[in-house]
Amino acid sequence: MADRSRLWDGPLRRWHPSQVVVVGFIAVILSGAALLHLPIATTGVDYSFGDRLFTATSAGTVTGLQVVDTASGWTHFGQVVIMVLAQIGGFGLMAVSSVVAVALAGRLELRHRLATQAEVNLDGAANFRSVILGVFKWSMGVEATVAAALFIGFAGIHGEPVGRAAWLGLFHAVTSFNNAGFALFSDNLVGFVDDPWISGVIATSIVLGGIGFPVLMELRRQYHFPKRWSLHTKITLLATGVLIVVGATAVLVLEWTNPSTLGPMGVIDKVTAGVFQGITPRTAGFNTIDYGAMRESSILVTIVLMFIGGGSASTASGIKVTTFAVLGWVIWAELRGDREVDAFRRRIPAAAQRQAITVALSGVALVAAGTMALVTFDRVPLGEGLFEATSAFGTVGLTTGITPTLGGGSHAVLIVMMFVGRVGPITLGAALVLRERSRRFKYPEERPLIG
Repeated sequence: MADRSRLWDGPLRRWHPSQVVVVGFIAVILSGAALLHLPIATTGVDYSFGDRLFTATSAGTVTGLQVVDTASGWTHFGQVVIMVLAQIGGFGLMAVSSVVAVALAGRLELRHRLATQAEVNLDGAANFRSVILGVFKWSMGVEATVAAALFIGFAGIHGEPVGRAAWLGLFHAVTSFNNAGFALFSDNLVGFVDDPWISGVIATSIVLGGIGFPVLMELRRQYHFPKRWSLHTKITLLATGVLIVVGATAVLVLEWTNPSTLGPMGVIDKVTAGVFQGITPRTAGFNTIDYGAMRESSILVTIVLMFIGGGSASTASGIKVTTFAVLGWVIWAELRGDREVDAFRRRIPAAAQRQAITVALSGVALVAAGTMALVTFDRVPLGEGLFEATSAFGTVGLTTGITPTLGGGSHAVLIVMMFVGRVGPITLGAALVLRERSRRFKYPEERPLIG
């Protein structure tokens, strides 16, 4: 025990919590790549280490972009590795480590609590033991329920053998709740475009995983009292609902007569497919229609949804719906000439406004740089490059079909974007800064011209 105590009090104690998050994700991704490099993981094809690293990064960052077909390119062992990576990546490496620490030691060291707070985005003097255990139980409960519902669909509706249906249910429950986007079908979920049961269950799982753990736990405690909900919960639910409705409506309107997507379907099937496509860009990555055949206007709508992403402290990425909503309220307050930014009769602090601007502009810069790199390295059309870069940054996993055709340089760019998109620009930046400084003086104020 003494040696273990000295280990934790030694080098790890000097690490910034954000550094622990970054290094932890790197360790998980490299471990996954090493496991996928084993002969037992492939179906006999000698994939390059770059392909295996890309797959491990995509799974560990819960993205879903693929250079190897998950259904045919990996054995059951390889598919299990991908599923476990998605589970760890979605839940949060530090959250998993904290759960293990609680279970084994019954206590959390302060540095681990701060690391967990950085990953799960919790504020205040929370009871981390109960919070993390609650997150774990809730995640396992939702995934078990989704797996059972999918088992019924695969076995009862589509006639899959019991063992196969159970495996399909478990795999897609994990990847959907964790917004990973990996599927055990070569066409993703295109074969279930007219199946409201499979599409509905997976879409519900995506939404539950993308709302965020703090919101889910608050709803569980006091769902009968909306007036008592925190500002974060109100903003997340409102923005999520609005974006789902807007996304689904836009896809239905723009693709209704497209002969390559929704055109040949009946009304019910069109609505089912349209709603699913309105939900999945929220960093989930599943698709029931071919995005390569969608109209450019629909692609643009999807890019916007992918960039926004899901809820804070969720399995989703992107700039997050709270960031998007806060920026909207900032603009509204400025247009009205208000000195304060208010939402739901609560004042949003200036620090939160600055953070929202920083996150959004950092995301724009990263997507622009990634798009430029893809266009430069592989001469892909600008629209496809922007779609691919945004999908990687938002850890979505949707593609117009160009991912496997890109070269090694573009794959390296996408790996970096997936990693940064999952860890977060601010978290990654903080991990690189070893010292924090506070300025003890202020310069004279002078107002520049804006606009």
